[in-house]
Amino acid sequence: MPQTPPFPGMFGSSGYNKNLYQSKEEDYGGLYYHENNLVSGSLEALIQHLVPSVAYYPDRTYIFTFLLSSRLFIHPYELMSKVCHLCVDHQRLSDPQADKVRIRKIAPKILQLLTEWTETFPYDFRDERMMRSLKELTHRLGTGDELYRKTVQQMTQALIRKLTAVSQYEEALAKINSTATDRLTVLKTKPQSIQRDILTICSDPFTLAQQLTHIELERLSYIGPEEFVQAFVQKDPLDNEKSCFSDRKKASNLEAYVEWFNRLSYLVATEICMPVKKKHRARVIEFFIDVARECFNIGNFNSLMAIISGMNMSPVSRLKKTWGKVKTAKFDILEHQMDPSSNFYNYRTALRGATQRSITAHTSREKIVIPFFSLLIKDIYFLNEGCSNRLPNGHVNFEKFWELAKQVSEFMTWKKVECPFEKDRKILQYLLTAPVFSEDALYLASYESEGPENNMEKDRWKSLRCSLFIGRTVHT
Repeated sequence: MPQTPPFPGMFGSSGYNKNLYQSKEEDYGGLYYHENNLVSGSLEALIQHLVPSVAYYPDRTYIFTFLLSSRLFIHPYELMSKVCHLCVDHQRLSDPQADKVRIRKIAPKILQLLTEWTETFPYDFRDERMMRSLKELTHRLGTGDELYRKTVQQMTQALIRKLTAVSQYEEALAKINSTATDRLTVLKTKPQSIQRDILTICSDPFTLAQQLTHIELERLSYIGPEEFVQAFVQKDPLDNEKSCFSDRKKASNLEAYVEWFNRLSYLVATEICMPVKKKHRARVIEFFIDVARECFNIGNFNSLMAIISGMNMSPVSRLKKTWGKVKTAKFDILEHQMDPSSNFYNYRTALRGATQRSITAHTSREKIVIPFFSLLIKDIYFLNEGCSNRLPNGHVNFEKFWELAKQVSEFMTWKKVECPFEKDRKILQYLLTAPVFSEDALYLASYESEGPENNMEKDRWKSLRCSLFIGRTVHT
C-alpha cells in the first residue's frame, strides 16, 4: 500500500485540475470546470468524484478539500455511509461471484482513500457510526487476501493510537485547568512574601521561550483540520437549518489553544503587576521583552503576540513609573513587527520568511512556524463569510473551499513539526498551572502598585478593594 504523502507542495497556485488523475472515461455529470479547474458541483456529483474505481483515483488535493468542506453540508458519518454504498454497489463488492481480479485492482484504491481519511481526519472516527461503516467496508476488502487484511489492521491500529492520544491529551488538559483553578484559590489566601514568580522558576529568556514553544506545538498538534470549519458551523448553519454539529462540541482543541493564548497574556500581566517593588516589576517587564524576542527568533509568533498583548493590557500599561525604568527599545521593535496596521503587514512578511525557512530547513529548529493563531482564525472566518457555500443554482461552491483548504493545509504542515528543545517539567508546570489574576484583580494589583491618578480610578480602586482585596499596600 502506498503511504499518504506529506502536505508540503500539495496545493499549487491554481485550483483542482481535473486532468491530473482523472481519465477521460471518468466524467461525472454535475461537475463544472473553468479552465480545467473544478469550480462547483452538486453534492452528489462531488461525492461520486471522491470514490475511486478501477480506472480512477481522486487527486489528493480534492480528497482533502472535499473531506474538509463536505461537513458543512453532510455529517461525516453520512458521507462515509454514501462512500461505502458507492464502493460496494458500483464495484459489486457485495457479489460473492465478483471478479477476484477486479477486486484486487480496486481494493488498494479504496483502502488508500480510507487511509487518507483516517490519517488526516481521525477525529471523525470518534463517532461510532463512522467506525462501524469503516469496519464493514474494510471487512469486505480484506476477505480472502492476506495483504489487504494486514493493510486494514495497520490502518486501524494507527487510527486507534491517534484517538487514544487525543483522549489522553484532553484528560490532561482538564487536569491542568483544575490544578490552575485550585492554585488561584490558594493564592488569594497566601502571604505574598512566600509566593513564587516566574523569575524564581526560570531566569533565562531563551529557555522560557523554548518551553513556551513546547506548549504551543503540543497544542497545535491536536487541532484537527476540520475544527476550522466546524468552529463556524454553529455560528452560520447551512441554509438556516439546524447545524449538524450543534449536538456536540466539535472544535474543543481549537478553543483550548485560543484559551492558552489568553492564559499566557494574563500570566504575563499577573507576573508584572504582582511584585510590590517597582524595580522588580521593571525587571519582569524586561525579562518578558527578551522572552518575546527569543520567541520571534524561534518562529513562535503566537507566544510572542500573547506576551505583547499581556504587556499592553491597561493594568500594565498604566504603570508609568515602572515603565520609566524599562529600556523599551527592544519592545518597540517587537511591537513594530506585530503592528496590526495594513492588516498585520509586518507580521505577515515575517511569517512568510519563517515559512520559507521551514521549507528549506536542514534542522528541526528551522522548521518551526507557529502562527499568530487568532489572526489565522480571523482570516479563515472572513474567507468563510466572504463567499457563500452554495451558488444560486444550488451547487457547492468548490472554488471557495479550495481556497479554504489551501490555508488549512499550510497549518497542517506547521502542526506536524516536533519540538527539538529539551523539556523542563518544572517550567512547563509553572506556565500551565501558575495562578493568573482576572482583569479586576489585575487592576487592583496595578492600583496597589501605582496609585490611582484620577477620580474615576480612585472610585474603581475603592470598589475593587471591597470585592477583591488581597492585602497589599501601595508601593511606588
